[in-house]
Amino acid sequence: MPRIRFTPNLHRHTACEDAETGGATVAAALTEYFERFPAARGYVLDDQGAVRHHMVIFVNGVPLQDRAALSDEVEKDGEIFVFQALSGG
Repeated sequence: MPRIRFTPNLHRHTACEDAETGGATVAAALTEYFERFPAARGYVLDDQGAVRHHMVIFVNGVPLQDRAALSDEVEKDGEIFVFQALSGG
């Protein structure tokens, strides 16, 4: 089962425990995850279901390609890693 992990700093903002979930795509895995941790959804995704601009998702160490539909595939033993994007000047 894919494992979804969040950086520790996100735990301060919303309930987002690391967890195993089903799904062959990032969308399916996150949908199942958000059923258990609904408060995390609004922090990670916008009203259209796309990844918010201040968030970054990696699948097995590779940046998510489809930030709108989340159609990137995830292996059964894969890892989805969610964290805040950092910016500055």
